Amino acid sequence: MSFQNIKDIETNKKECQLLLKADVLEAETKKVYKKNAAKIAIPGFRKGKAPRNIIEKMYGKGIFEEEAIDNILPELYSAAADEADFTIVSKPEVDIVSRDDEGIIFKFTFYVKPEVTVKEYKGLKAKKEVAEATDEDVNNEIENVRKRNSRTITVEGEAQNGDIAVIDYKGFVDGVAFEGGEDKGHNLTLGSGSFIPGFEDQLIGKKAGDEVDVKVTFPEDYHAVDLAGKEAVFNVKVNEVKRNELPELDDEFVKDVSEFSTLDEYKADIKAKIQTRKEHDAELAFEGALYDLLIENLEGEIPDCMFENEIDGILRDYEYNLKYQGIDFETYLKYTGQTMEQVRASVKPRAEKGIKRTLALEYIAKAENIVPTAEDYEEEFKKLAAEYSMKVEEVKEKLPEDAITEQLSLKKAFDFVKENAIAE
Repeated sequence: MSFQNIKDIETNKKECQLLLKADVLEAETKKVYKKNAAKIAIPGFRKGKAPRNIIEKMYGKGIFEEEAIDNILPELYSAAADEADFTIVSKPEVDIVSRDDEGIIFKFTFYVKPEVTVKEYKGLKAKKEVAEATDEDVNNEIENVRKRNSRTITVEGEAQNGDIAVIDYKGFVDGVAFEGGEDKGHNLTLGSGSFIPGFEDQLIGKKAGDEVDVKVTFPEDYHAVDLAGKEAVFNVKVNEVKRNELPELDDEFVKDVSEFSTLDEYKADIKAKIQTRKEHDAELAFEGALYDLLIENLEGEIPDCMFENEIDGILRDYEYNLKYQGIDFETYLKYTGQTMEQVRASVKPRAEKGIKRTLALEYIAKAENIVPTAEDYEEEFKKLAAEYSMKVEEVKEKLPEDAITEQLSLKKAFDFVKENAIAE
């Protein structure tokens, strides 16, 4: 059954009617009566044996009819929506218009996907970084590997910036020890900035066995309000000074950390990988700039419900990931000190961007008559098979072509934009 009396009541909002025929409603009502009669006790009748008209007289006609309507109406609405030449993007508001011997006329009010245009999508200009792996990039990467493979040694001499001082300390304000200001055997990396400003600097040059009074002032915004802005003295004893010793940068080091035999081979491999990574990052940045331009060029009024629906989807995915980690959403909100409204507001920009991007690409696909080919489907099935460690035939059995048609169309539409873009 199709929608009748279709009206545009505001931008992207329609009002439609559907007739639920009396005979269809009566047939479903009989089914509901048979299913529920056994649960209803009527004086003078054995349980489950009371006639329908007696039950309806006592409890009202709606006792069975309301459930029957709830059973039928979603199917009627869904079938009509599938036949319509517009796409519904919101839950409908439902009202009864009239009822007679023919049946019940329902009125549905909902938002539909907007008609949009992209004023410009060919010849878009966007910056694209020139990707180049430098010797400095290579050296930095190697230094990081050396640090990961360093060993900690005890130093007999003076502590330097970057060394680890193993200390006992006790803090005083106005000569009185304060809570939380004492520890023993604490490993403090000098220069890390993990202690009060000025504390670590006063330990540079000290040796194991030295004792020193470290004088500092707590920051005005210090988390402990009773200490904020106050001067303090810490009695500190240096028990030990340790240092991370980097391995020698030679062929033996290369053999230990890689499959290569020489430093030159290792450097060449690192440089090639950095080059690939930089090219990939530059490509992603270029694509991101093109997406932003498409969104800027998108024209049309988009219903807020589309953004809200997208936010719902993002949060469902987020909630699923949290559950996978053993955390429920309420616990997450409590831990982060956020409300649901704050979380929704934080993801709204992402939702708006996603909806606008999709609408822009849908417009381009339609305007350029872009449709996936058999080769496109085959390539996508192969990619999914590799991603999920399945055979291509298994993926095809579980995922029909229709399920990925829209995704492929959007991808091909963006490929079209990218092919016609100008990289500056």
